[in-house]
Amino acid sequence: MPDSIDASDAMIDNWTKRLEENAARYQALADRMQGQSVTERSKDGTVQVTVDSRGLLKNLVIAESAAGTKRMAEVSAQVMQLVQRAQARIPELLQQAMTETTGTGDQAAAEIVREAQSTFPEPPPEPEPAFPEPDRVRRFLPEDNDEQPPRTPSPPAPPQQQQPPRRRRPVDNDDDDDFGGPILS
Repeated sequence: MPDSIDASDAMIDNWTKRLEENAARYQALADRMQGQSVTERSKDGTVQVTVDSRGLLKNLVIAESAAGTKRMAEVSAQVMQLVQRAQARIPELLQQAMTETTGTGDQAAAEIVREAQSTFPEPPPEPEPAFPEPDRVRRFLPEDNDEQPPRTPSPPAPPQQQQPPRRRRPVDNDDDDDFGGPILS
């Protein structure tokens, strides 16, 4: 009987040791993810967002130059799209941290990554801009234009009709005010 008690004690000690090792690995994974953040920047560099490992917006930077070149509706749509792109990178960070701390064979850690992927899915593809790109270069002279359209004579402008002069109301000079008319009409 003592062998079975010793074997049971050894088995419990072994489970305890594995649980403590797993707990330490999961704590290392949590610690590693705690300090992670993801930053995304717009193509033109006017908008930048940073989200933490939980997907919460931690920083938003809108360049002063955005005010002169973009509509605010465009800027707000860009912020939302950048937040989605940043959040979609969180499962990748989690997978990398998991590989370095708990290993790739751990089922519980793999489930955490799957959950993150469902919480932060890939954003939809970038739609065509709903707002036209502002014209960055203004051309005023024909020689500034690289392509010269063929000149076609324009039709003569129609003669403008002269409108009869407007008639003015007669002014009563009975009032003593300086404005040339009664106060109340």
